[in-house]
Amino acid sequence: MGKSLGEVGVEELMKAGLSVDEASQLESFIKDAAISNSKGKWLEPTEVWREVVARRLLKPWHPHAVHQLVYYSVYARWDSSTRGPPLYWFPSLNESKHTNLGRLMEKHGSALLGPLYKDPMTSYSLFHKFSVQHPEAYWSIVLKELSVSFREAPRCILDKTDKSKHGGSWLPGSVLNIAECCLVPTPYPRKRDDSLAVVWRDEGCDDSSVNSFTLKEFREQVMLVANALDAMFSKGDAIAIDMPMTVDAVIIYLAIILSGLVVVSIADSFAAKEIATRLRVSKAKAIFTQDFIVRGGRKFPLYSRVVEAAPNKAIVLPAAGNNVGIQLRAQDISWQDFLSNVNNDSGSKYYSPFYQPIDSVINILFSSGTTGEPKAIPWTQLSPIRCSADSWAHMDVQAGDVLCWPTNLGWVMGPILLFSCFLSGATLALYHGSPLGHGFGKFVQDAGVTILGTVPSLVKTWKSTQCMKGLDWTKIKSFASTGEASNIDDDLWLSSQAYYKPIIECCGGTELASSYIQGSLLQPQAFGMFSTASMTTGFVILDENGNPYPDEQPNSGEVGLFPVYMGATDRLLNADHEKVYFKGMPMYKGMHLRRHGDIIKRTVGGYFIVQGRADDTMNLGGIKTSSVEIERVCDRADDSVLETAAVSVASVTGGPERLVIFVVLKKGYNSEAENLKTKFSKAIQSNLNPLFKVSSVKIVPEFPRTASNKLLRRVLRDQMKRELSVRSSPSLLMGVSFPSTLIGASSPSPLIGVSSPSALMGVSPFTLMGVGSPSPLIGVGSPSTLMNAL
Repeated sequence: MGKSLGEVGVEELMKAGLSVDEASQLESFIKDAAISNSKGKWLEPTEVWREVVARRLLKPWHPHAVHQLVYYSVYARWDSSTRGPPLYWFPSLNESKHTNLGRLMEKHGSALLGPLYKDPMTSYSLFHKFSVQHPEAYWSIVLKELSVSFREAPRCILDKTDKSKHGGSWLPGSVLNIAECCLVPTPYPRKRDDSLAVVWRDEGCDDSSVNSFTLKEFREQVMLVANALDAMFSKGDAIAIDMPMTVDAVIIYLAIILSGLVVVSIADSFAAKEIATRLRVSKAKAIFTQDFIVRGGRKFPLYSRVVEAAPNKAIVLPAAGNNVGIQLRAQDISWQDFLSNVNNDSGSKYYSPFYQPIDSVINILFSSGTTGEPKAIPWTQLSPIRCSADSWAHMDVQAGDVLCWPTNLGWVMGPILLFSCFLSGATLALYHGSPLGHGFGKFVQDAGVTILGTVPSLVKTWKSTQCMKGLDWTKIKSFASTGEASNIDDDLWLSSQAYYKPIIECCGGTELASSYIQGSLLQPQAFGMFSTASMTTGFVILDENGNPYPDEQPNSGEVGLFPVYMGATDRLLNADHEKVYFKGMPMYKGMHLRRHGDIIKRTVGGYFIVQGRADDTMNLGGIKTSSVEIERVCDRADDSVLETAAVSVASVTGGPERLVIFVVLKKGYNSEAENLKTKFSKAIQSNLNPLFKVSSVKIVPEFPRTASNKLLRRVLRDQMKRELSVRSSPSLLMGVSFPSTLIGASSPSPLIGVSSPSALMGVSPFTLMGVGSPSPLIGVGSPSTLMNAL
C-alpha cells in the first residue's frame, strides 16, 4: 500500500523532481487544501483531490512523477470495491448550466420531468432515462440545436409501424442533403460565412502561421469539386477515398455527398489486398488517392498500392506541391487535370445540392466481422445527425470550439469528427503529418484547440517520449478518447496537461454511427471509465445464460442494446444484418435486444469498464479484426506451421490489447518462437494491416477443443491472462494495477522522476492508431504510421 497524502512531505516531492522551494510550497498548499479549516481534520479523498485541482496546485509543467505522487497518495486508502472508482473531475453547478445539454435541461427539464427536475447535475440520470423512454421528445428538441435543415420536413420523428425494422423508421418522409447542412451559414448554431470552418498545418512548417478557410471559402472549394464530379460521374456512383485526412480529403468527402454520390471509406494504411476487397464489395467506380504519404521528410508509397489493388480509375493528388511525383496509368488523372475541367467556369463555385430521402446511403464504411471479409456498413443521412448530436451532448461541441482528433476517413472517427464540427458550428483542426511528435502538439497549441480527441496508444507515446514538453495546452476545455481501453496513468498525464480537464471516454461502433457509452460533463469522471449510456441509448448487461442483471447492480457480462437507436444500421451490403445483430439475442420488456459484442463491467457507483469482446473479434490498436483473419495469414507464413490460434489479451495495467499467436508445429519441425514472431508480423502487416503487431508467440503441442473439434480460444486467452498477471505482480490500488513502489515504500521509488515507467505501459507505443479512428501512426518505416482508427 502506498503512502497516504499525510505521509508525503518535502523530501518525497523533491525526489519526484521539484526544487526545495517548489516542494516546500506545494506541500504547504496541499495540506492547506486537504485540511478542513473548521475542524482541523483531513477531508475525504475526493474532496482533497477536488481542492487540489480547483486551486491549480499541480501545474502542467510539473514532472509527471509529482502528479503521480499526489494523485495516488490522495487515493492510497481508497477501496474501489465498496466506494466505486476514485474520481478526478467534478462538474460545477454553474458550468453545468452552460453546457449544451445543461442548457437544454434548464429550458425543458421542468416541462418534461415536472417537479422532479432540480438542475442539470442532480437530474441528469432522470433526464437520460426520460430520453430512452421518450426518444421522440428528445430528438424533436435536439434537431433544432444542430444545423440540420430539411428540404422536405419529416412526417414524424419515429414511425414504428414497420415491424420488420427493430428500431423503427426515423424522420420518415424527410428529404435533405446533409453535406449542404454542413456548408451553409445558420443563425443557430452560429455559423457565419466569415466563421473559421477549417484550420490546418503541414508537418515541418511548425513555425508558420496556421492555415485557414472561412466557411464561405471552404464551401466554394467543396462546390468546385462537386462540379468536377458531375462532369465525370453519375448520381449514385460509389467513389472511394484512400488518403490521409487532409483538408483536400475533407473537401472531396463532402463534395461526393453534396453531388449525390456515395463515399467509400478506405484507410490509408491498408495493404493492396484490403484495398481491393473494399473496392470490390462497394462496386466503386473510382478512387481519390495521393502519390505518396509524407512523414518526417520521408515518402511512403500510396498510389502504387492502389494500382496494385485494382484497375479502378484513380484521381491522384500530390502529397506536396502542385504536380504528382509519379507516372500515372493511362486511365488515371491528376488532381490538377481533374479540376481543370471546371476551374475556369464562372459558376464553378456554386452548386445546387442533390437532395435525397433521409435513408439514402451517403457513405460505405467497413468493419471486420468474424468471417474474414469486412462488413460493408452503409451510413445514411441519419448517421451524421446521430454522431454530431452525441458529440454535442457528451463532448459539448459548441460554435466557436476548435476540435482536433488525429484520424482518417477510412475509420468511423473520421466522418464523426467532420460532422461533429460542421453541424455544430465548431472549427475542424487538421494536422497534415504524424501526431506522434512535438509538431502536432505545437499545432494544437497554435490553433487554439479547445477539444482534443485521442486514442490511448497515442497518449502513451506522448507521455513516454516527453515530446509535448514546453507546450501550452491550457486552452483545451476537454479531451476525448476512443478506440482502445485507456490506461489510468496515461490519462492522469493527459488530463494534467490542461489543469485536469475531463477526458470523455467513448465506445461504440461504425454500425451505430456513434458511441453507446460515454462520459458526460454533467457527471463526475473517473480515469479510464464511462459514466453513462449515450443519450436515448438503453442497454442491459446479460449473464452467461442471456438473462439481464438487475439495473444498477455491479456485474459483468455481454451488453444487449435496446433496438430503438437512431442512426444505427438496419442493413449491411454483404452480410445478413438480422443474423449479425439480432439472431440469438434475448427479448427484454417486449424488445428484441441488439447485439454489440462487448463485455462490460458495471462498477459500484454505476461506472462502466469495457472488458473485451464477447466473440473472437479483437481490438488491436483501435481496429477491430477477427481471429480467423489473423490465423489465415499466419498459417501460411512458414512451412513449419500446422495451425495457429490468435487471441488478444489486455495488459493488467490497462491499455491496448496484445496479440498472441499460439502455434502447433508440423511433425519433424523445430522452429523458434522468436523467428515465427518475425514472420507472422511481416505476413500480417503485408496482408492485413501494417498497424498490427504480434506481441508474442507460444508453441504448444496441441490446442484445446470441444467434443465437436471446435477450437477453444477462450481457454488460450485465459492462460495468457494468468501468465501476464503473474508476471506483473501488481499492487491493486484502486482496482488498477501499478507498481507498489510508485508512491509506496519509505525508500524512494525508482519510478519517481521517470517519465514513462515501463510497468505502467500497456503495449509498445508503436502499435499506434489515431482514434477511434485515429491516425495510424506507427514509428516503423511504414505509411501505416499515419492512420487512425476507432
